[in-house]
Amino acid sequence: MRSTPLAGLGKPITALFAAALVLLLFPLQSISIPTAPQATEELSEIVVQALEPRYVAPTRRDRIGRIWAPVLINGKGPFRMVLDTGANRSGVTSDVAEALGLPPDASRQVMLRGVTGSAAVPTIQVDSLTVGDLLLTPVILPIVSDALGGAQGVLGTEGLHDKRIFIDFKNDLISISRSRNEPPHAGFVTIPLEHPETGLLMFHARVGGIRVLAIIDTGGQATIGNEAMRNALKRRSAVGDHEEIEGVTADVQSAEGFRSPMIELGTLEVRGERICYGDMHIFEHWNLTQEPTLLIGMDTLGLLDTFIIDYKRHEVQLRVREVPGQGFIRRS
Repeated sequence: MRSTPLAGLGKPITALFAAALVLLLFPLQSISIPTAPQATEELSEIVVQALEPRYVAPTRRDRIGRIWAPVLINGKGPFRMVLDTGANRSGVTSDVAEALGLPPDASRQVMLRGVTGSAAVPTIQVDSLTVGDLLLTPVILPIVSDALGGAQGVLGTEGLHDKRIFIDFKNDLISISRSRNEPPHAGFVTIPLEHPETGLLMFHARVGGIRVLAIIDTGGQATIGNEAMRNALKRRSAVGDHEEIEGVTADVQSAEGFRSPMIELGTLEVRGERICYGDMHIFEHWNLTQEPTLLIGMDTLGLLDTFIIDYKRHEVQLRVREVPGQGFIRRS
C-alpha cells in the first residue's frame, strides 16, 4: 500500500506525563497475570501538540515525538489519531463524535482504566474505521478525553493481528499493510515478542544488568518503571526528581525520575534516557507489581530511525539513528 506522510509534534517535556490506559468493556472480568499481562483491552492517553501536518515526529531534546495515523470513520475524515500499541481498542474525542453526527451513548459505557485510576465513559458505534489495509466493521468506540492537544483519538491494535506497521521517523512516513511475512532488511535489529496472544509488544530486556519485562507503548510519553524494578536497581534510598503522572481519569500519582542506567534491548543499547518510577495503578491491574517491569514510551522510541511492527511474525524490527552520547547504539 502507499505510505502516508506522518503527523504530530509532542509537547515540551515537563513534570506532567500522560500514560497508558486500559479499556474494558462491561461487564468487567477479573484478570490474573502471574508473570505477564493476559489479554486485556487497553487504551493509552496521549497529550499531543500538532501545529504542522506531520505524521511522525522523532524525539528531540525539547519535545517528545508522536506517531499519527490518518483514519477514515464512516468514510469521513481523515481524523488524526495517535497510534497506540498499548491499546487493543480505539477511541475518539467528543468532537469527532459530533462531526460524525453520533451522540455518545451513556447507556453503553466502557471502563477506562488508566495508570492512575479508572472512569466509565460513553461510546459511539460506527459502521467502519479504515486506515491503510486495516478495515473494521462495525466498531464501538469509547469517548476519550478532548484534552489531547490536537489529537482526535487513539488508534488501538484491534484488527492488526495480521498487519505490518512501518514507521519511518527520518522520512516522516507511516504505512499499515497486510504482513507478507517479510524478514528484516540489512541494518535492522529484530526483537521477538513474547506472549503475542496478549496483543502487547512484550519481551524481556535488561536495565543496569537487571532482567525486566519490557512493554513497548507508543501511546505513552514517558518511560515508566514499576517499584519492583526500582527496588531491583537499589534506588529505593535514592531521591530523584519529583514527577506527576496523570492519566485520562485526571487522577494524579507521584513518581520520581532518574537518569537510567544502560537499557539493553537485544543487541541494542539505549543510553542517556530517563525512567520515572512509581506505584502506578496500571501495574497493579495487570498484576505486575512483583516482576520488574518497564513501559517504554515515546521519549525513547522516538530516538529510532525506523520502527517496524510485524504482528503476524510476532516481532519488531528496529533501525537505529545514532546520536553521539545518547539514544540507541548497536553493539558489534
